[in-house]
Amino acid sequence: MSVQGGGASGPAAPRARGSSRGFTLIELITVTVIIGVLAVAAIPLAHNSFQREKEIDLRRALRLLRTAIDEHRKFVVENKIDVDEDTYGYPEKLEDLVKGIEYKDKKNKERIVKFLRRIPLDPINNSADWGLRSYQDRLGSRSWGGQNVWDVYCDSDKKALDGTYYRDW
Repeated sequence: MSVQGGGASGPAAPRARGSSRGFTLIELITVTVIIGVLAVAAIPLAHNSFQREKEIDLRRALRLLRTAIDEHRKFVVENKIDVDEDTYGYPEKLEDLVKGIEYKDKKNKERIVKFLRRIPLDPINNSADWGLRSYQDRLGSRSWGGQNVWDVYCDSDKKALDGTYYRDW
């Protein structure tokens, strides 16, 4: 005897009742909940990542400014530029590092040396306004005496990811 129309296991076999293609409502809800939990967990990670990038930019800007101030001081110590004794060899303002200083090289030619191309932005405050300290200021003072620029700091009261204040960096 031969069975026409193929066997029960062939491609044209009828499906049993209740076994349809697709997902059940429970499966869809479960997947949606899992995706929601993962998304909620990713939001703080994305925020921390964004904050960490700002902190890296802040450290880079502070290093750049402090290096420029130190280079200015080095030129004074090497007697390449003349400055007022009241400044202790530090620039009078940050703009002097951009504007440039005239000096005489080894061949006694007058040149201009610029220590910065521009004053970098403070990424925390998103401005070019930095907290300044002069050599004559009291240690730990947050008010600038105006005599010279000995150090710079971020003028923000916000806390960093490690719990320290940006103004203390």
